[in-house]
Amino acid sequence: MRNIALIVSYDGTEYSGFQSQPKGNTIQDKLEEAIFLLSGERVKLTGSGRTDAGVHARCQIVNFPTSSSIPIERWTIALNTRLPNDIVVQRAFNVPEDFHSRRRALRKTYRYTINCNRIPDLFRRRYEFHHPTPLDFNAMNSGLQHLLGKHDFSSFTSPLSTKPSHIRTILEVKLEVEKESTSQLTYLANDDNREWDERHYPGKQRGIIHLYVTGTGFLYNMVRIIAGTLIQVGEGKRTAEDMGFILAARNRAKAGPTAVPQGLSLWDVVYDGLDVGSMREPFLDN
Repeated sequence: MRNIALIVSYDGTEYSGFQSQPKGNTIQDKLEEAIFLLSGERVKLTGSGRTDAGVHARCQIVNFPTSSSIPIERWTIALNTRLPNDIVVQRAFNVPEDFHSRRRALRKTYRYTINCNRIPDLFRRRYEFHHPTPLDFNAMNSGLQHLLGKHDFSSFTSPLSTKPSHIRTILEVKLEVEKESTSQLTYLANDDNREWDERHYPGKQRGIIHLYVTGTGFLYNMVRIIAGTLIQVGEGKRTAEDMGFILAARNRAKAGPTAVPQGLSLWDVVYDGLDVGSMREPFLDN
């Protein structure tokens, strides 16, 4: 019996999340069906994180046991020919028998993307939240810093959370402003638009921003609620310092709305001894 891990990317737009559901329209269901079509085995795979409906993944790690003798180097291409076009296996590894993609994860990073340009980007609309008015990026970045460390994140999780504890540790946070896109350059060339923004939205900026949150574990809707609250900070409806007060309140009603799912991606997962970032194969065993 082998234990195989896969690095998987997917566009979650058309799916009901990662975790298997009775109707079968999930990433897990599609992967398990592809494995059955390839190996003839019905497996139950484990994922590093359970992304919600409409949420994407750049780097989702899954693993499953198999008695199949198919060489490891054949799994990637063979699975991709049996998967929908919006799910792609990036690499397959033989991993130790005790490897568990969720329990062995040291840290995970989620990214939330917000487009603050006046006009939405047609080709990226499935992967970002379009906010047509400028935001205060500096205030949002300051607000993010209040989340660092070990805290009770009850204010930033759904009331539907079933976890016995809402204490989580956030290791890193970052707000990254993307270099000027074509749509933004078109906007900047229009002096009337720029002057209107400067007059009506002083201290706020346009552009595309990415919020990165890295932690040892996350709660249901946690990053989307953080993003929704930070957007209110960027709008000036809340201050950066309010993020700390909201966190301390441990009350979901004190935080902002749950941001739309399409802006969120599971961006990276880190393990001890598995270099996912470089896509190397440290556990390859031929």
